[in-house]
Amino acid sequence: MENKVSQIPEFKRYYLSEFELYDGEEFITFNIVGIDAAKNEIQIAVTNRGKISVITYDLMTDKNGRLYFEYGAMYTRIYPDDFEEAA
Repeated sequence: MENKVSQIPEFKRYYLSEFELYDGEEFITFNIVGIDAAKNEIQIAVTNRGKISVITYDLMTDKNGRLYFEYGAMYTRIYPDDFEEAA
């Protein structure tokens, strides 16, 4: 199945949207910096234990048609549509 980044309406609406993931010890914060529809990539600012990194992830599509990227050694699926507007 081909990835469909175009499924995300209004890319600007997601700019700096935030998602938190608890890894068992600390919360890791993800903020969307950009989405490249041509390359099927998402650029994320990851704040993990006080360190901020900007990382580019490949966007993939699950069997239900939802876009996601994989994070960490356990390949945790993170869905851009689960991100919320940063306050």
